[in-house]
Amino acid sequence: MQRRLLPALAATLIALGALSVPAATWAQAPDWKTIRIGVEGAYPPFSEVGPDGKLKGFDIDMAMALCAQMKAQCTLVQQEWDGMIPALQSRKFDAIIASMAATDERRKVVGFSDKYYNTPARLVAKAGAALAATPEGLKGKRIGVQRSTIHDRFVTDTFKASEIVRYGKADEVYLDLAAGRIDVAMGDSVAIDGGLLKKPQGKGFAFFGPSYNDEKYFGSGSSIAVRKADTALADRFSVAIKAIRADGNYKKIQDRYFDFDVYGDAK
Repeated sequence: MQRRLLPALAATLIALGALSVPAATWAQAPDWKTIRIGVEGAYPPFSEVGPDGKLKGFDIDMAMALCAQMKAQCTLVQQEWDGMIPALQSRKFDAIIASMAATDERRKVVGFSDKYYNTPARLVAKAGAALAATPEGLKGKRIGVQRSTIHDRFVTDTFKASEIVRYGKADEVYLDLAAGRIDVAMGDSVAIDGGLLKKPQGKGFAFFGPSYNDEKYFGSGSSIAVRKADTALADRFSVAIKAIRADGNYKKIQDRYFDFDVYGDAK
């Protein structure tokens, strides 16, 4: 599941100058022995809150494994998706591990590590609905999507004759689809599979149309976002990703959640 950031938000962040802090503010570069990581907690199976109130999921396990590899003490900070990048820029945390796709639009305001997974987007609807995944085929249909995501931008640009219904959380999209309040949903294929299709409320629903991975919209894979000035931290995460893939730890984590390779092409 990869995601997000609408052009309007990017433009706002750039205009604010955010969101950069003058170099003189810091006497020396951080050593990154302690790192605060922003996570969502509302995007199963990547990130969710379990019955015990604790965060769990692929993103969460990945964050802990990377921190262990870097020998850093990490704290998870839960943050709603819409405010994820502004919270990073305002130094509520130092990095984002929340299935955030590295897109050109986002690179204008944040830096990224190498990818840590890459899965395509899909459309989902009632099985047998005989819908065509084209602008004409979905004309007049209500398409649900999580607000401010890469999927939001794609359906807005692509299905102009449809009604786009935006939600704060992926679970809200799935609930309305199951209840018949929307006709179609779009999101990361793995997130839809784990968050809807494999659950009781997903019975009778199925993917339709192609897998979508156009880099213009969906970026180069889910990566770890940092402030643009913190290139050393992004590099440390990239090195750690390579290390846990090489030593088998990545596969151990992946196999807890998926029966296929979510990393995508080895590049």
